[in-house]
Amino acid sequence: MNARHFGPRLTSEGVTFNLWAPAAKSADVILDKPYPMAKADDGWFSFTSKEAKAGSLYKFRIDGHLDVPDPASRFQPQDVPGPSEIVDHAAYQWRADQWRGRPWHEAVFLETHVGTFTSQGTYRAMIERLDHLVQTGITALELMPLADFPGRWNWGYDGVLWYAADHTYGRPDDLKALIDEAHLRGLMVFLDVVYNHFGPDGNYLGTYAPAFFSDSQTPWGNAIDYRVPEVRQFAIQNALHWLDEFRFDGLRLDAVHAITEPGELHLLHELSQSVGLLAESSRRHIHLVLENDDNCANLLDPDEDPLRSKYRAQWNDDYHHAWHVFLTGENTGYYGDYSAPRENIAKILKSGFSYQGEASAHRGGASRGEPSGHLSPSAFVNFLQNHDQIGNRALGDRLNGSASPASVEAALAVTLLAPMSPLLFMGEEWGATSPFPFFCDFSGDLADAVRQGRRREFGAAYEKYGNDIPDPLDERTFKSAQLDWSNIDQTPFRERLHLVRDLLAIRRTEITPRLAGCKFGSANITGETLLRAQWRLGDGSVLRLVANLSGTAIEKPKIGTSGRCIWGNPDAAKLNPWSVYWTLGEQ
Repeated sequence: MNARHFGPRLTSEGVTFNLWAPAAKSADVILDKPYPMAKADDGWFSFTSKEAKAGSLYKFRIDGHLDVPDPASRFQPQDVPGPSEIVDHAAYQWRADQWRGRPWHEAVFLETHVGTFTSQGTYRAMIERLDHLVQTGITALELMPLADFPGRWNWGYDGVLWYAADHTYGRPDDLKALIDEAHLRGLMVFLDVVYNHFGPDGNYLGTYAPAFFSDSQTPWGNAIDYRVPEVRQFAIQNALHWLDEFRFDGLRLDAVHAITEPGELHLLHELSQSVGLLAESSRRHIHLVLENDDNCANLLDPDEDPLRSKYRAQWNDDYHHAWHVFLTGENTGYYGDYSAPRENIAKILKSGFSYQGEASAHRGGASRGEPSGHLSPSAFVNFLQNHDQIGNRALGDRLNGSASPASVEAALAVTLLAPMSPLLFMGEEWGATSPFPFFCDFSGDLADAVRQGRRREFGAAYEKYGNDIPDPLDERTFKSAQLDWSNIDQTPFRERLHLVRDLLAIRRTEITPRLAGCKFGSANITGETLLRAQWRLGDGSVLRLVANLSGTAIEKPKIGTSGRCIWGNPDAAKLNPWSVYWTLGEQ
């Protein structure tokens, strides 16, 4: 395996610049002037400058005419097309220097977008809201992708310079300050990373390193060819960069089903092994989470510590889809695979995925998934909303606009106390109504192509909503997604926040200390509305759920006398509409 280092390296001799450009005949590093780089037989170019230092700006010139940023740039102060800046990561003075992270089973996530989490849209501004997260019961702040993207606003999945945290949110030290302050409060910080494609604007790799890409296609263009050792190392070094230099506690890998590699997913196994070595050497808790539409249970093992080739957990889209169909009645697109949502919910609570090898009509009858009941429940991250499921709707509207408050609160009472790791989307903890539509800041033909692509995607919706569908290129669309923090002191937002805080307080005191070693148990639906489930927790106790998933009171079943009620009213004569009971006790 080629062990060359991507990006500039600061040494006592100055700065060494490295560029893998196997298709280039020559390469120069441009500082105050062009400096020829030496080319090795393996396609690497290098040059050491005694004058360059932290803060110096530079570019690479390919074959004497094409000026490009460093593909492993650490910072782009003038956006993607501009020069790269040398960053001395060792210069930051960490305050939470003794932080070693938290065990996986303690994870309660809040997914956030830096640019819309506050009106300022910066790393520094997020620090002011960290105490709110702690008070709510959140233990893990998850940031949507930061890899430098073109323009002033973007979801982050169009990143083209993977190592550079986007300049619109602040400088690298500002991001470190956010992570540092989170650690001082006991919060883990996760980062969403995208290894299945590069964004459509500002990626020059195909010009001087076409071996980066294969002929296979993803929904976003040519697939990245991880059979090439240098390409695989580019991604693995990137993961280590975020975890080591910025001290993120974990990564969420976006849409790994779109990583096309013949045979096994070699990148995923090798990346996990490399991260495990970092965790072992630094004596830190480091966690890796997947988004994987293929439901590959064989990739998951939340108890393997340090990681060796597995991943702690997977975002469980099945859980979201089943609840969404049940709460809203929507059944188009992939929601058509969840035509019996109550039964789907019960199966998920019983054994992890809903699709464990069954045929998926949405996928043309192809089988999807693998058996998952042998895994720990903590191998699944469950949620009712996230950026995708809100933002890929025509209006970017949240669940509150499609389901009754009582039904959503019942779903929250199930989600936040079940043994799986729960995830909330920013503002969900107080029932925020601000939309989260798709937005980006492209220009020219690409901007027009994005507009037309959205129109094709939402063809029927355009007939229904017309001009109400937000233009993804309009700044007003981006601004509309910014959270209004003043809502948390007003009705009904204040009451929703109290509910979530109460639920997470119960989770923290009653459930989390018993989660290590938890196992799946049983779950079923009776009478179409009565949901019952139970799990064996790590200390041998049994966690039981009884819920009325309807707007009508039903006869109350025997909840059991061996456990104590930790949520709900055990003295009620009937199961009231949307009532949820949790008990904890012996078998």
